[in-house]
This record gives sequence, C-alpha cells and structure tokens, in this order.
Amino acid sequence: MNEEIKKEDNKAENKPRKFEKRRPRNNNNSARPKSDLEDKVIEIRRVTKVVKGGRQFRFAATVVVGNRKGMVGLGTGKAKEMPDAVKKAREAASKNLFKVDLIDNRTISHDIIVKEGACRVMLKPAKEGTGVKAGGPVRDVLELAGVKDVLSKSLGSSTKINAARATLNALKGQRSPSHVAYLRDKTVEELR
Repeated sequence: MNEEIKKEDNKAENKPRKFEKRRPRNNNNSARPKSDLEDKVIEIRRVTKVVKGGRQFRFAATVVVGNRKGMVGLGTGKAKEMPDAVKKAREAASKNLFKVDLIDNRTISHDIIVKEGACRVMLKPAKEGTGVKAGGPVRDVLELAGVKDVLSKSLGSSTKINAARATLNALKGQRSPSHVAYLRDKTVEELR
C-alpha cells in the first residue's frame, strides 16, 4: 500500500499543476547570445520644431552597424535625449542589415558610382595592401562592411547621411562574378 501511495506522489510531482504553467521569466541578459555587430555614430544633429508654445529641441542620430565580415546596415533615430536617439538608430540599423559580396574577403568586385540626393560616391576595387582610401562616413561604412582594399571619391554634396546611403547603395549594387555569369548564362571562366 505504501508503494502505491509513493507512485501516486511521484506522478503528482512530475505533472505540472494548472497554475504552474506560466512561462519562466528570464531577466538576466547573459542568456541572450552576444552579437558580433559593431556600431559607429556617423552624425548627431540637434533638430528644432517650432510650435505655438516655442521651440522643441530633439536629437537626430545616424548610426552604421556591421560585423566586418560582409554584413552592414544603416539606421536613423530621433529622441529628446541624445543616448536614446543613438539607441534607436542602432536598433534601426541592426534591422536593416544586408550581405555584401566581397572578392577574397577584402575588396569589391567592380567600379561603381552611386548618387544619393546631391552626393555622389565612386568606389573602385584596389590591390591587396592598399587599404581603405576613403574619408568620413564612406570610410565608416566600408570598414564595418569588411572591405579592406578600396579606392573611393566623394563628389558633390558632403552631407554625411547621403554619403553613407550612397555607399550602402554602391555595396548593394555590387555583383559577384558568379552572379554575372548566371545572368549571362555563362560560366565564370567564360567571362575572363
């Protein structure tokens, strides 16, 4: 008889009760996987909105995020406090990540000129050991994308956000040799 009672007690212990079916709360941040993304603040501006009661000041931040291995993204955020604006921009950038096709994990595949607003950005592939010959936001985007050897020139307007967007569009516009061969219905060897 005692054995039957023990068996019933064990069954009762293993079976969760109705009120115990809640999900366990996980408040520690160490359980989340650490992201290998780095971020760089390109620009922080103070913007003003004029209303009936006076001026409302806010901060607008532009942040580029990347893992230096071919993933990069750009985001913007606005808030009343500067750290909040940077945080919002970082989150927006990490949602807008895309993969960049790199040749030998170091350079882009072909020349490209992209226009964004009044800003034009030209990118050219370079030999090994050249480094990133770029300045300002173009350099930040290229370094976080993992490009190690490239030549660039910014033409027209020097607006930072447009230069960063133009660089991102130039990286999106890159076509790998295998992709071009697929589009032309040829092999990579036939293209050379």
